[in-house]
Amino acid sequence: MTVRVVLADDQPLVRAALRVVIADAPDLELVGEAGTGSEAVRLAEDVHPDVVVMDIRMPGMDGIDATRLITARRPAPAPTPRTLEGITEREREVLTLVGRGMSNTEIAADLVISVATVKAYMSLTKLDARDRVQLVIIAYEAGLVSASR
Repeated sequence: MTVRVVLADDQPLVRAALRVVIADAPDLELVGEAGTGSEAVRLAEDVHPDVVVMDIRMPGMDGIDATRLITARRPAPAPTPRTLEGITEREREVLTLVGRGMSNTEIAADLVISVATVKAYMSLTKLDARDRVQLVIIAYEAGLVSASR
């Protein structure tokens, strides 16, 4: 699945650097760029991206207000939570703690296990994840953690 991305930043060099990063990712597609918050809102309405990479400080409408408008205008039906088939309860616990932003050392201390055991539980192949960032996304999609926490 390709993730459709909009970049919103008032600094062209920052957008250019992010454009390169997105171009190098095979599962990301840049569908538009905006230099202001207002442009980002209009662009998001036109192209319906999956993700908007938003600068917080921009002239005129800042990124926070633009993000509020974009998310307020999105369809209200929440996506179906991702199912976590094939993982053990302990792997689910570790994934939850990864989703909360804990390091391997912190997870090991919290669960009273070794760091090596934490690494073993973080099975990227079982969840079809390529890195820790994707594990965090999976934790959110599965409802193990939420943005309000």
